[in-house]
Formats: sequence, structure tokens, C-alpha cells
Amino acid sequence: MPIEPLLIIELALLGLATGFLAGLLGIGGGMMMVPFISAILAARGVAPGLSVKMAIATSMATIIFTSISSVRAHHKRGAVRWDIVKALAPGIVLGAMVASLGVFAVLKGSVLAFVFAIFVGFSATQMFLDKKPAAARQIPGTPGLLGAGGVIGFLSGLVGAGGGFVSVPFMTWCNVAIHNAVATSAALGFPIAVANVAGYIIAGQHIEGLPPYSFGYLWLPALVVIASCSVLMAPLGAKAAHALPVKKLKRVFASILYVLAIYMLYKGVTAAGN
Repeated sequence: MPIEPLLIIELALLGLATGFLAGLLGIGGGMMMVPFISAILAARGVAPGLSVKMAIATSMATIIFTSISSVRAHHKRGAVRWDIVKALAPGIVLGAMVASLGVFAVLKGSVLAFVFAIFVGFSATQMFLDKKPAAARQIPGTPGLLGAGGVIGFLSGLVGAGGGFVSVPFMTWCNVAIHNAVATSAALGFPIAVANVAGYIIAGQHIEGLPPYSFGYLWLPALVVIASCSVLMAPLGAKAAHALPVKKLKRVFASILYVLAIYMLYKGVTAAGN
């Protein structure tokens, strides 16, 4: 069954947009990708609950590629705190596997749509207000970092995001400079994505109603096209960030996120009714 050209165009435009916004505003593409991928899948006859799950899984898989591109740029500037990455990674992998292999598979798509909508609404409010958490303390010891990593990995697995919405506030709260926190969060995106994607693939085996070219919960056409386009556009977005009024743009984007949050709430209600 060939992939229609219109689908490739839709996915390419989504990849270009999410890549540019990720570079411009420092946000993960999941907030944009999940609502649109779920809509594209639903338009092709995939059940509402399943389309949400596949969108979350596919969004997470694209982070594997975009995080590599992002980390290389941050590492060249010496901004990544690799000591924090190493300390958080074991907890992240554990939390991610619990989410993607266990909770994600058990929860209905409607519940995940509600969780995603709440997450996007919260992120939009933080972005709209341009809130920066006040630094309060130092990075905790190994047990504290293991627990923090577990929370970051688990929440990321439920909403298909790279974890920056938790890890950046956590690190800045612990007196890590904001540019180091953002760079370190980008590096954490890789273990978060790999662990979660492995879980999505295993948990998605033998699921009925999957569209063609699926690998577990991953939808491969979206993964390939979006990842290719977003990696191309992220550097251009980062370059534009120095020339554009990012604070005003964040407020505009936050307004768009509110609309997407409402759409995902609608998806949740629709999925719950089926």
C-alpha cells in the first residue's frame, strides 16, 4: 500500500514547523506534533484512542534524532553538564520503561489525551507568563537525582515529550545556570527517547487496528518525514531566536498551545465515548 503524496506533504510541513519552533523557542516538538499526528491518523480511519497513543509514541521517537542535532551544538559551546546527565540517566531509563511498557499500555487513549491536554495547558501558561523558577538550593545527592530522573522519565513517557518541561525547572531550582539547564535537558532527551521508544515498540505488538507501516505504537512514515524535516529546520530556528522578539513570540505560541490543549481535550472526550 503506497504512501500518498498528500500525507508526505502534511508530515513534512509539520516537521518543518516543529523543528523551527524548537530551535526558536527552545520547546520540544511533542506539544505540536501529538495533536497533529493524532488528527492525521484519525482522518485515515484510526480509532481515536489508538491515534492518541500512536501520536505520543511517534513524537517521542523523533526526539532521538532532534536531540542528537541539538546536543552537538550545545556541547560545542561547553554548555552540557555531563555530570548531571550521568546522574539522572539511570532514573530516567527506569521511569521511562515503567511509563512506556506498563502504564502507557494499560491506560486508555482518552486518559492519555486528557493528561496531554493538562500538560500542554500548564506549559502554555508558563510560557505565556515567561515564568522562571527561583533558584533555591544545590543539586541533590545520588538518591535524589535517581528519584528526579525517575519522575522526568515517567512523565515524559506519558505525554511523548523530551522532559525539558520538568528537567529545566528542576535544574534551575537547584542553581544550575539556565543555559546549562537547557543544554543538559537536550542531552537528557536522548536516553528519555530511547528508553520510552523501546517500551512503545514492545507494548504495541499484537495491537489490533494499527495502520500500515506501524512498528508497535510507532507510525514509521511520520517518524521518518518529521524527523528529517525538523532536524533541517532547528538550526534556522535557533539562528532566528537572536533576531526576533522571542518573548512576544512565546506569548503568541502559548495562545496556539491553548487551542491545541482544547483539541486534545475534545479528542479525549471522543475517545472515551467510543
